Formats: sequence, C-alpha cells, structure tokens
Amino acid sequence: MALLNYFLTKLIGSENERTLKKIVPIAQHISSLEPEVEKLSDVQLQMKTQQFQEKLSQGAEIDDLLPEAFAVVREASKRTTKMRHFDVQLIGGIVLHQGKIAEMTTGEGKTLVATLPAYLNAISGKGVHVVTVNDYLARRDAEWMGPIYRFLGLTVGVIQHDSSTQERQAAYHSHIAFGTNNEFGFDYLRDNMKYDLSDYVQRSHHYAIVDEVDSILIDEARTPLIISGPAEESTDKYYRIDRIIPRLKKDADYTIDEKANSVTMTEDGIVRAEHLLGIQNLYDPNNVEWLHHIHQGLKAHALFEKDVDYVIKDGQVLIVDEFTGRLMPGRRYSDGLHQALEAKEDVKIESENQTLATITLQNYFRMYEKLAGMTGTAETEAVEFGKIYNLDVVVIPTNKNLIRSSYPDVVYRTEKEKFNAVVEEITQMSKTGRPALVGTVSIEKSERLSAMLKRAGIKHVVLNAKYHEKEAEIIAQAGQGGAVTIATNMAGRGTDIVLGQGVAGLGGLHIIATERHEARRIDNQLRGRAGRQGDPGSSRFYLSLEDDLMRIFGSDRISPLMQRLGMEEGVPIEHKLVTRSIEHAQKQVEGRNFEIRKHLLEYDDVMNKQRAAIYGLRRRVLEEESHTEYIMELCEDILKWHVDERCPQGKDPRDWEADALLNDLRGQFALDLNPEKIKQLENSENLFDFLYQALEQIYSEKKNGIGADRWTLHERLLMLHVIDSQWKDHLYALDHLKEGIGFRGYGQRDPLIEYKKESFGLFEEMMNRMEEEIVRYVFLTQPAQREEAPRIRAPRAVQFSGPSLEAAVATAVRKGQKVGRNDPCPCGSGNKYKKCCGVNA
Repeated sequence: MALLNYFLTKLIGSENERTLKKIVPIAQHISSLEPEVEKLSDVQLQMKTQQFQEKLSQGAEIDDLLPEAFAVVREASKRTTKMRHFDVQLIGGIVLHQGKIAEMTTGEGKTLVATLPAYLNAISGKGVHVVTVNDYLARRDAEWMGPIYRFLGLTVGVIQHDSSTQERQAAYHSHIAFGTNNEFGFDYLRDNMKYDLSDYVQRSHHYAIVDEVDSILIDEARTPLIISGPAEESTDKYYRIDRIIPRLKKDADYTIDEKANSVTMTEDGIVRAEHLLGIQNLYDPNNVEWLHHIHQGLKAHALFEKDVDYVIKDGQVLIVDEFTGRLMPGRRYSDGLHQALEAKEDVKIESENQTLATITLQNYFRMYEKLAGMTGTAETEAVEFGKIYNLDVVVIPTNKNLIRSSYPDVVYRTEKEKFNAVVEEITQMSKTGRPALVGTVSIEKSERLSAMLKRAGIKHVVLNAKYHEKEAEIIAQAGQGGAVTIATNMAGRGTDIVLGQGVAGLGGLHIIATERHEARRIDNQLRGRAGRQGDPGSSRFYLSLEDDLMRIFGSDRISPLMQRLGMEEGVPIEHKLVTRSIEHAQKQVEGRNFEIRKHLLEYDDVMNKQRAAIYGLRRRVLEEESHTEYIMELCEDILKWHVDERCPQGKDPRDWEADALLNDLRGQFALDLNPEKIKQLENSENLFDFLYQALEQIYSEKKNGIGADRWTLHERLLMLHVIDSQWKDHLYALDHLKEGIGFRGYGQRDPLIEYKKESFGLFEEMMNRMEEEIVRYVFLTQPAQREEAPRIRAPRAVQFSGPSLEAAVATAVRKGQKVGRNDPCPCGSGNKYKKCCGVNA
C-alpha cells in the first residue's frame, strides 16, 4: 500500500501539491489586479468596502469578492504599514479563507497574512475573531494591523484579561476582535451565567482565525475551561493526608508509572494507610473520599516537582505551563491535586472549588461556522486536526528558499556531560560573534545552565517567561552579534528574530536545544527560529540518556543502539539511527497525548448536548417577553402526573386519594381546596379541568396583582435561579460520576457507554426537578409590592413578601419535595419516592 501511495504521489502529486495548484491561479488573478488598484485614490480605495457590502446585500457570494478584496487589502497595507503581501502570503490568505490551516515557516509573516481573510469575512458585519496565545500578542497584532482595517472603514477591538464588561462588548461588536483563546472561551461561559441580555458581551460565532493553532487547539486542549466556585469542604483532610504520605514507601506501599503519570497503591500500602488513618476499610463507600485524597497526595509528592511543574511565589503554588515554561497564575489543578501540593509545600490551602460552568476548547471552537488557523508546525498533527476539527492542513511554500542547516542529534550518557558540551558550544559561538538561542524544557534547567555560563564568564540573558512584553523584547534581540539567549523552548512564540548587522555572514542564528520535547512540533518551533526569509542559520539538539523522554519512552530502542555504537564518558554519539529512534519515541508520546485529548472530548461531547439544551433554555427565558405559556405548560404536565397518580382514570371517585392529592397540590402550587368539592367530581378528566382552572385563576391573580412587566421580571429571575442551581448540582454529580466510571472497565463494560447512559439519566432527573421547582417557586412566592420596579440583575436582589427564596428552597428540601418523582426515596428504603415517603409528603 505504501509503495502504491509513493507511485501515485509521483504521478499526480501529493494532496498538498494538488491543493496549491488550485489556489495559485486565484493568487495570480489577485496580483493581476494590483496595477489597477494602485491607481485608486485613498478615498476611492476606502469606498471599496461599501461597494463590497452592497454586493453582498444584493446576493453576491463572499468567494466572488475574494480577488478584488485581497487586492484592496494588499494596497491598503502598502499605504498604511509600508508592507506588501508576497504572493505566497496571498496563497496563505486564501487557505485561511477556505477554513483550513496554513502551515507557514517562522518569519513568513503570518500576522500580515491574516489581514486578508479577516477583512473579507468582516465586511458582512457578523464579526471575525483573531485568536492569539497571549494578551501581549493580541494587543500587538491589533495595533500593528489595525491601521489597515481602519483605513478601509472597519472597526478593531482588543479583549484583554483585565477588560471591563463595557470594553468587551465594544470589542466583540467591532468588525474584528483580537484576544486569547481563554478570554473567548470564558466570555462564552460567563455570558451563559448572566441575568440580562444587555450584559452579554459576545455575538454569534461566525469566523475565527487561530494564530499558533497547534498550541491552542492541540497543546492547550488537554485542559478544559472551568469557571468554579467554592465548595463546602474542609481543608483539614489535606493536612492530615500530607502527614502520612512521607511514611509510605515507594515500591513497597505504592508504585509509580511515569508514562501514564499515575500512582497505584499496593495491598500492603492500603493496609498501612488504613492503620495510619485509623480506618478499617479504605474501600468502604463512606471512606472513598479518603482514598481519593491519598492518591492525590501521592501524586503531589511522587510525580510533581517544585520549579519544574510548579513554583512557590507569594505563598501560592503557581503552575508552570509544560509547553511554554510560563507561569499560569489563576489556574489550578483539579480534583484536590492543587490542595495536595499546597499541603506538601506547607502554604495556605485554598478551599476546594466546585464547577459552575465548563467547556473544552475543542467544543468551543467547533461552534464557529468557519474556523481557520496558522502556525509554523501543524503537519505532524494533521490527523488530529482532521478528526477533531475537520480542518485540513496546507503547507505554504516559503517566499525565499530555506538554507538552514539541521545537524543530527548529539547524545551523551549523562545530563552533566550534555550540559558541559552545551556550554562549550555556546563559548565557541560567543567567540566567533554568532548569536545563539538556547532552548530548555523548564525554568529549573534554564537556571542551571545560566549558573554554568556565569562560571564560564559568558554574558547571556535568561528569559523567565513572566512578562510577555519583556519576553518578546528579549527574543527580538536574540539575533544580534554575539548574543546568548536562554529561554524555554516555546518562550517568545510569535515574535520575529531579526539578524543584526554582519551576522548573516557569520552563519546566522544558531539554535542549541538542550532536550527533545514530547511533541515534535515544539522542537520544530524552536528550530524554526533560525533561517527566516532566506537567512542562514543552524540548529543542533543535545541529549542525554537521563532526559525524561529518553529515559521513559526511548530506553527500549535507544539503549541497545547506544551499546552497539559504543559509548564512553564525555564522548557523544551522533548517528541518524539515534535521531530516528528518538522521533519514534516522540510519535509514541504524541499518539498517547492524542488519545488523552480524544478521551476528554468524548466525555465532553456527552455534556455538550446537555450544555446546549440548558444554555438554549436560558436564552429563551431571557429573550421571551412573557413566560406565561411555558409556565402553564409545565403546570399542565405536573398537575396531570399528580392526578394520574392519586386519582387515575377509571377508578371510582370514592376510592380516590383526595387528601393525599390536595397535600401534593398544596406543596407544589400552594393550592388549598375543600376535599369534599373534589369528591363530587365524576371522573379524573373533570377533576383535572377543575384543578387546572383553579391554577389559572391563582396565576392570573398573582400576575395582575403587581402588573405584567414586574411579574415577568419576577418569573425570569426565579427561573434563571432554578436553572443555574440545578445545572451547578448536575455538573457536580457528573464530576463525581466521571471520577469513578473508569472502574466499570474491570467489569468488562465500556466506561464511556456507561457514562453516556448514566449522565443522560441524571440529566433527565435534573430536568424533572428543575421544572417542578420553577413551578413551585412561581406559585409559592410573591414579590413585594413597590411603586416602581428597579432593574434587577440577580435573584438575590428580588424582594419577597413571604419567606426568602433561599428559605423556600430549604423548606422544599426539608420536606423532600426536591426529590424527583422517580428518584430513590431519601429514607433509604430502596423504593421510588412516589411510592414511599412521597405518598404523604
């Protein structure tokens, strides 16, 4: 099959080549319009936007406008930024407009490329989102490219971490909005927690261009976006667990699997932990929380290393991003792991948080009608982009030929030997005046190398990746003669390194990598810093058998190879077989990480449908001018269920459970009737009609008593409060379900199928409870009389003449009314609530 593919590629070209062949004529057409567009005055050029908009309103397709629109942007760029789009940049722009990923080598001007499809898709007025990896790049790109858009009559907005609601609204209502993936995703979640449509910041999800698409849609997609609030749980357990963890012995009480990043307790370890905690059986359902805390404590001590995975700053445990080396303030590990690390480092333990809203980056970005991306490294992840996002990767040719030299990897026995060799090479580069950019995988390794260079008397700069502005400034200077810059492999991503005067003649920028990353893309990003726009450059990777990747994933293939090739202290091995073996190890890790992301997405897909249903319901509640029809439909359903349960069709009225029915209706609707009146009715249909008319009358009196507008506001706030409260509890239940669902695999059952079934059942029960509570609160509560109703944003601002909403909730729970009709009875009998305590509730 591989041989057939080879001959077919030779005969008809690769898929990438065929795609480019279709695009090149369009790019040539755009270039042919340049002389004509150059003749236009500024005013005539600016008028083109209005002409395009008129054509769209008359039924023209956006693709029909592409050649002229791109030619207009190219000319506008020449006049405002003094930059002209190369022909290959036109090709990149077409690929982005088509909703694909453009892979462009570092230094090829991706930021300028994005102006072409951004303008074309923004003239419809639906909004375009340009997504970057950090706030600094969002602001920089908006300021850098903003003149082009504004010259052509479009508005530009920037969303920053500290932007106010008003600033966000203005940015989202601009033609083109710049921001980070986290800000876009969290704004979506926050919007769906608001109580007034006028407070929403986002519009529809029309078109997004994701810069550094592999970093955002692949690397960061392993961590879902979560908005959380404090849960009512004591932190004492974390301190208690942390005191016993050092008394458990590795291999005897627990084992570590570094590949799977997991810790497993042995039988002896379980017995020892039970003894230390004074617990008889850790696997008793009542003690399962202790078991969870022990596992998290063991992970904190055995798998997470200070100054590698996290740092301590101002008495806080701050996560270090494994891909960028940057600190991530505000981000916390979930499931109690962060608290376990805080206990380990003896800093204040923050309270456990409960999920209030969550979404994966995959599902957020799949909401866009059209999605595109650009990066220097995407081809190695093309399969994942295709399967998860339905995005094709197109490799764009460089404007000038690439003349960078990539030397084979050099492998040493120990890390110490490796770093000695790195310092020696940096010293040689410094003497010749060639700039060197040294990539490390962690802050701790950067500091270690820096200390060695200080002892050697080598002047250098260490990039600590704390401030993006400083980071970009340092990286930009890395091409000056004799400069030595130490940075984490991904630091300064998105910043161009320009060679200083005379450096090109010395061989350009030299990249020295001190370790291979798990993903080949990260290595390629670092390597791609050299050799931009036809500049010379080179790169070399220094490795040791003690590196994590080599030790954990490559030992089976690489160690025997090293023995065969021969290895002495201080003498490296430099062989293509070694490089290939390392790449094989990287492919293994990439495959495993893909499975992790796919697994995360499969579970979130289940919740995604439920989230869409809840957010859709919230939106309807906010948009509808009256909720009467919806409320009365719920009343009809609930009343019918009660009548069918107590006074079923065909049963003699004398045998009806009239008293129990009235008790039900009193708790559900505050409906108080004479039992004798009910017994006089001939059948259940008449009974239903009689009761429904009574409910209509109560509802009408409530509504008319305070006025339709105030009643609608009152209903809306009650409904939103109930929806949000039930959704929060449902997310909490799903978190716990997800924690234990993996054990179903031991019973030969697919955990994902089990999760789908059980989560659907939980969702149906939640919807039943939600509908019952909405109706109950509407009928049991009465807003206080006021001459003028204020504009209220949240349920806590509502005034009640009777008991507070919180008190009403507490009463309902106390009476057992919160339990759904088909739920297990809280008394523990094992019967359904409707057949047990619910009979007389």
